[in-house]
Amino acid sequence: MTHSDQIKTDSAHSDAVNAGVAPGTPIRGGIELPALREEIELHTGDGLTLVGELALPVGRPPVATLVTLHPLPTAGGFMDSHILRKAAARLPALADLAVLRFNTRGTSSPRGTSDGSFGEGIGEQADVAAAMAFVAERGLPNPWLLGWSFGTELAIKYGLEHPISGAILLSPPLHRASSAELGAWAGSGTPLIALIPEFDDYLRPAEAAERFAVAPDARLINVEGGKHLWVGEKQTARVLAEIVDAVNPAASPLSEVWPGTVHNPTATTTGS
Repeated sequence: MTHSDQIKTDSAHSDAVNAGVAPGTPIRGGIELPALREEIELHTGDGLTLVGELALPVGRPPVATLVTLHPLPTAGGFMDSHILRKAAARLPALADLAVLRFNTRGTSSPRGTSDGSFGEGIGEQADVAAAMAFVAERGLPNPWLLGWSFGTELAIKYGLEHPISGAILLSPPLHRASSAELGAWAGSGTPLIALIPEFDDYLRPAEAAERFAVAPDARLINVEGGKHLWVGEKQTARVLAEIVDAVNPAASPLSEVWPGTVHNPTATTTGS
């Protein structure tokens, strides 16, 4: 049985998955919409086990996959950092997306603690590779890297090593990713989209335009009123909307209330 077949057979459990979210419920805060959620493990080339979760649409295969890379673990970033958690809670149901979240080496969350210790963005090269190997093993379609803060550094540094459909950067600080690594995206044919908050703590729109000049194909989206941590439902909704516009525009605009049924799986994806 293929994994897609398993997804279809699991649709018999959709009533249980749907329980607790009434039609007409506003989609905001910590609401968790229907999805098939599986605790998973990733295995790195240097022998570590990383813990994570895969969230899938109910009763149908996903049309695209978000491979999420969380903010800096030494500053409190982990797989449950709120934008990534809300993407997993909402987008399988609203936009037919699979969402893979995991703790990079040495990072802890309620799901558990990944082996190893923080690698300063260097050891994590193997973590990204493990996530992409999992995507390939499961046959998950059209993978996009979704990095936030420190996670954007990993996406820039290592994304082009893998067969991805594109990468989305939330609040890129450009601390660890070099100009040469960013410049490698120029002419790559792989979409690179960066959301730059107006009031970011590290990289604001004017400086971002200068720093990203080495990758002129990159699409910079300056978010008025945005801040590095994207706190509040208005900023959360903007980020999730931009993600869906890039990865599966047929699912836009996202509903603001739960319609009571999962998204009609007639969507198409973009990217190579």
